[in-house]
Amino acid sequence: MSDDRLRSARDALRHQREWFARIAAEAAAGTPIALVNADVPHELFRALDVPYVVNQWWSSVAASRGAAQSGLDAVARAGLPRDSEPYNLIGMGNVLNGDSDVVPGWGSLPRPALVATDYTGDVTRKLFEAWRDVVGVELFAFESVAQTAPVDEWWRFIADDWERVVGSRRIDLMVAELHELRAVLERISGRSYDEDRLREMLALGNEQAEWNRRTRDLIASARPLPVRVNDTIPAVMLPQWHRGTEWARDAARALHDEIAERVADGYAVVPDERARLMWIGRGLWFDMDFYRHFEEHYGAVFVWSMYLSIAADGYARHGGEPLRALASRFIGFHERLYVAPEASDWYVAQARQHGVDGVVHLVSDDPRGGWAITAALEKAGIPVFVLRADNADESTYDAEEVRAQVAEWLRMLRPTGPT
Repeated sequence: MSDDRLRSARDALRHQREWFARIAAEAAAGTPIALVNADVPHELFRALDVPYVVNQWWSSVAASRGAAQSGLDAVARAGLPRDSEPYNLIGMGNVLNGDSDVVPGWGSLPRPALVATDYTGDVTRKLFEAWRDVVGVELFAFESVAQTAPVDEWWRFIADDWERVVGSRRIDLMVAELHELRAVLERISGRSYDEDRLREMLALGNEQAEWNRRTRDLIASARPLPVRVNDTIPAVMLPQWHRGTEWARDAARALHDEIAERVADGYAVVPDERARLMWIGRGLWFDMDFYRHFEEHYGAVFVWSMYLSIAADGYARHGGEPLRALASRFIGFHERLYVAPEASDWYVAQARQHGVDGVVHLVSDDPRGGWAITAALEKAGIPVFVLRADNADESTYDAEEVRAQVAEWLRMLRPTGPT
């Protein structure tokens, strides 16, 4: 960990470590916990005091500490395919392993009483049904409703006009499912749903999103870049898993203020900044030094990741009934991140706002439109390097070869810049 790392990133990591230790201790003492996917309405779990761990967060921790392969091996030993959505499988494998210290420094994922997901595809459906059928854990799943007509520049309207942008019929279905989930959580927790508490949590989430928007816009306009993407990812995403709390809101504000201070002081990640790049895709958890490598050797900085920008544009919801607003926050998330035209139009707009010279696009075996996003960027005149690897399965990735390929692309991109 470098000396110039953001205080906000250090604080978020410390908070998350302390929080997870408490969750693990509570689970060991018999408190039911849930494992939930990133695109599930977490706020309802929090409103009913059901502790939850985000599946993809745990996978990122395991992958960053070399523990992903042991989890995937356990999945294979259970007779399941280890190469179908590995990012979603690692937690299951860790639970199947039953190792008390599977992830160095973090321990092991407690066995959940409930897993929850959105059925965004047949593979996801089968994977989470394996939690039920193989591991023996209760499953709650939201249906994935067909996409409605895309709204141009959805990010400009969704916070206030979410009923129109998301679609009333889609919201109706998820609200009905939220009532079903509420009954499950009331049974698990022994508590009753309090609408006023959920309303307060949504308001805190809106404040958090506003601070994230200010931070995103600040970074987009700053020349040179004042903060590494390695720092913004944890400083943004760890508070995201605690939406609806004052701590998360305050962490988002602290991140903004610290970056604003850096901009005022003229701080530069790379004083001789020669190329501004955009990273599209999930974090490359087992090789987070990838980004720093191109700063140090090529003067190329990664000014954008989806984590800060979707936190800025994707979560705020103003007005309306709390459960409808909550439902609208999560419906269509995969479309806005992975499916053209909603995702591709957003990425193009973000690339232009941040003044990037090129894009590195991490595309896994996920079939949700990666090629269409690349095509849209190139049509807009933005060069793209397509990196094909799974972000959590290190066996799909050759660091030396990938870095050499990206370096060659950079030379062609900016022949008078990186050398």
